[in-house]
Amino acid sequence: MRLGSMLPWLLLLSLFSTISHGFVTPRTMLNRLSGSSNYLTQEELWFNQTLDHFSPYDHRRFQQRYYEFLDHFRLPDGPIFLKICGESACTGIANDYISVLAKKFGAAVVSLEHRYYGKSSPFNSLKTENLRYLSSKQALFDLAVFRQYYQDSLNSKLNRANVENPWFVFGVSYPGALSAWFRLKFPHLTCGSLASSAVVLSVYNFPEFDQQIGESAGAECKAALQETNQLVEQRLATEGKSVKTLFGASELEIDGDFFYFLADAAVIAFQYGNPDKLCSPLVEAKKAGDDLVNAYAKYVNEYYLGSFGVNVQTYNQKHLKNTALSEDSSDRLWWFQVCTEVAYFQVAPLNDSIRSTKVDTRYHLDLCKNVFGEGIYPDVAATNIYYGGTKIAGSKIVFTNGSQDPWRHASKQTSSTDMPSYLITCHNCGHGTDLRGCPQAPLSIEGNSQNCSSPDAVNKVRQQIVENIDLWLSQCQDLARCST
Repeated sequence: MRLGSMLPWLLLLSLFSTISHGFVTPRTMLNRLSGSSNYLTQEELWFNQTLDHFSPYDHRRFQQRYYEFLDHFRLPDGPIFLKICGESACTGIANDYISVLAKKFGAAVVSLEHRYYGKSSPFNSLKTENLRYLSSKQALFDLAVFRQYYQDSLNSKLNRANVENPWFVFGVSYPGALSAWFRLKFPHLTCGSLASSAVVLSVYNFPEFDQQIGESAGAECKAALQETNQLVEQRLATEGKSVKTLFGASELEIDGDFFYFLADAAVIAFQYGNPDKLCSPLVEAKKAGDDLVNAYAKYVNEYYLGSFGVNVQTYNQKHLKNTALSEDSSDRLWWFQVCTEVAYFQVAPLNDSIRSTKVDTRYHLDLCKNVFGEGIYPDVAATNIYYGGTKIAGSKIVFTNGSQDPWRHASKQTSSTDMPSYLITCHNCGHGTDLRGCPQAPLSIEGNSQNCSSPDAVNKVRQQIVENIDLWLSQCQDLARCST
């Protein structure tokens, strides 16, 4: 996924216009929202951002889109919640559980679009050399500079100087990692962070991803998926074009792209809390002796490409090579981050794999080279050295994960001093359950937990989140009073 699969970082969506690797889809990790009730606001605001935060000589700037929601803001000293956008266009502030938290704490909510994505691109062409400023490190500095800009603007509006509201940072998936990393790198700029399904560990080969899908599916569904993929591979060898057409994917000329597409189609059911949409018809077909390939194709066409809304071209390397700026550019952009920083190569495990063994390390490296040129590869070791991976040496960060989410194996799943980690366990608890509720896609208004198979499991973790936010905001305010 992207982690939105990859962000299944992707992945990886943040919760806005599309989910995306990694988190739409797994491969682009992207969520689709529609209807005004799904947003707290969609009113665009703009901020003049620095292009290269690490150069003392380059003073170029670009316009970065952001949003603010002030309906619950307790003037003048209420907290400010910074909700991080990720690897897709940020088209507003989604009406998920953060709206409940904002009302509870009297908080303003602001959200900054990630550089390069959506309308926040510094360049009109996305050729590889223009992507050199696309990185998590630059994005973190964007957030820090924006945070200062917004605080100064608020002080100016309130006719005051040198006053700091307490800030708290939120993110899901890749933005969840950014949330944790922001607190790590800029602890003086936030009272704490919520890192939901936060993929803080960069992983070169990630077979645990596929293994979790098998565990989440259960024995019957897993066996049906494995048999289905074996049958698809056999038929592809003799009737490739007709098999791809059956799945609505005739444009995918590279077999690896097609198998990645088929793998993500299954992943999305577990990652976003809709396992029965996949497993029920597939297990029934197997028990009845029906054609499993046709049953899976029906699911892919009606759900994955249909109601979920994934575009097949997301998996087409010809599309990923397109350097023209467009609403579909997120696919290319996220893959650049995958191919330079974080990898999350969702390879088939050596044994008992669900996905095709053709989705291997070579497939991913060939994709990076084909799409971006020679010399592009993910320096995973450098990324983990810089941030710490699951050994992140931060403080006042809450980590949360859903039991069925394959991305949790790239997150911090054990508690440590000042960094509690909670696992929400239920049948349909996937990516970002604490903020999104169930299912995680499409959007559940205010992160409604009633459709989770165990609402109590979700609500207990949410209570822990509230208590940590309350404590850390109070400590922040006490420190501010002592320093004045």
